[in-house]
Amino acid sequence: MNESKEFDSLVPAQAFDRRSFLVTSLGAGFALATLPVAAQTAIRTDAAGLLEGEVKVPVHDGAMVAYRAAPAGVARAPVVLLISEIFGVHEYIRDTARRLAKLGYFVVAPELFARQGDPRKIESVAEIIDRISSKTPDAEVMKDLDATVAWAAGQGADSARLAITGFCWGGRITWLYSAHNPGVKAGVAWYGRLVSPVNAYNPRHPIDLVGELRAPVLGLYGGVDTGIPVDTVDAMEAALKTGSPAARASQIHLYDNAPHAFHADYRPSYRKEEAEDGWRRMLDWFRQNGV
Repeated sequence: MNESKEFDSLVPAQAFDRRSFLVTSLGAGFALATLPVAAQTAIRTDAAGLLEGEVKVPVHDGAMVAYRAAPAGVARAPVVLLISEIFGVHEYIRDTARRLAKLGYFVVAPELFARQGDPRKIESVAEIIDRISSKTPDAEVMKDLDATVAWAAGQGADSARLAITGFCWGGRITWLYSAHNPGVKAGVAWYGRLVSPVNAYNPRHPIDLVGELRAPVLGLYGGVDTGIPVDTVDAMEAALKTGSPAARASQIHLYDNAPHAFHADYRPSYRKEEAEDGWRRMLDWFRQNGV
């Protein structure tokens, strides 16, 4: 797997010296910061016919907990990395993994915040950002995702057919990993931030990496997303046209009337029509790119 030396040189050294994981089990339910859950819209997918549950993925400094869902008895299933929002691998992410597994994918959702803390147990979004998501180095995430792909291959999945998708924080990571790993065939980024201030933990952002994209990415964005201004989406779309071959093959679809988190069926931001259309586009994107 490709190692990002530039990320490594900019991240605080202590980020790679930790030997303890603060999250060793995923538990159950939705993140506290997302409550109350909109029960009338939240999708619930059963596990019939699936091999699913918590797993431990060996990483450079120990074992990272993750959720795995895959079709039972199916060898060489294509791999999908599923990257969470800032709320971690809570029930919405696990359910999304099961939906994809029912379609034949070997899905792994790693708890990439495992060293920083458990966002599912924090009630304040601001506190999650301050304590956990903003302190999670991009370089460490890239290493953990490389390890997750290697683990999936060791379980009999077909890592030569590799896709990545993620929501919000995970949408940004989808862009980054599609530039990092030459083995990725397709990425689908749901409302991932494209432009942000640079710091030691986040030395580069998606718009900075269009010249290095190794896999085509489909970006799904909301036209009334107050956290991701449309002008940044327009800037990314323009930048892609001058980027790498994979960047030029990438696409962005803007849902004019959709807010942030329009796929999150357990939240008031959910927009059924746009969420279902985005899901169809994601699956088509995977298939078109050999996953």
